[in-house]
Amino acid sequence: MDRLDNVNPVTYEVSAGRQRTDLDFDDSVEDPVDAREIFDLIRDINDPEHPLTLEQLNVVTEDQVEVSEEKKSIDVMFTPTIPHCSMATLIGLAIRVKLLRSLPSKFKVDVRIRPGTHASEVAVNKQLADKERVAAALENSQLLEVVNQCLDTREE
Repeated sequence: MDRLDNVNPVTYEVSAGRQRTDLDFDDSVEDPVDAREIFDLIRDINDPEHPLTLEQLNVVTEDQVEVSEEKKSIDVMFTPTIPHCSMATLIGLAIRVKLLRSLPSKFKVDVRIRPGTHASEVAVNKQLADKERVAAALENSQLLEVVNQCLDTREE
C-alpha cells in the first residue's frame, strides 16, 4: 500500500477480557452464543493499514453486535475510521470470514457498515451480503492472503 487513507487514526482503549470459568471449557454445558462472544471473536482482527486491531480503532464494538439464538442470526455492524475508507470491503470480508470459520454453520451471518458512516455504504453492504461474491473473493489467493493477515493474531 503506497498511501494510507487515514494517516493518523484515533485509537481507543480496549475493553477488559471476559472472565472465564470452568463451565466455559465444559463441552457438556450448552451455552447460547451472545453478543460478547461474537465481539470477542472479532475484536482482535488486525486493521489492513495500521498495526492496530479493529477494537483499538473503534471499528467494532460490542454494542454493534446483535445475536438472535432463536433465529440463528448474527448481525455485525462496523464503523470505518473515515467516510472514504478504501479498506471497508476488506474489513467487512475479514469479519465475515472470521465468523464463518469460528461459528457453527447453523448461523446466518450479516456484516454491514453502520448507517451513515461511509460514502459507499450501499455498495459495500451489497458486496458483503452477496454469498457468491464473497466466495469468489476468497478464491483469489492474493485477497485471501490479505484477509488471513488481518485474522492472524499479533504478539503483544
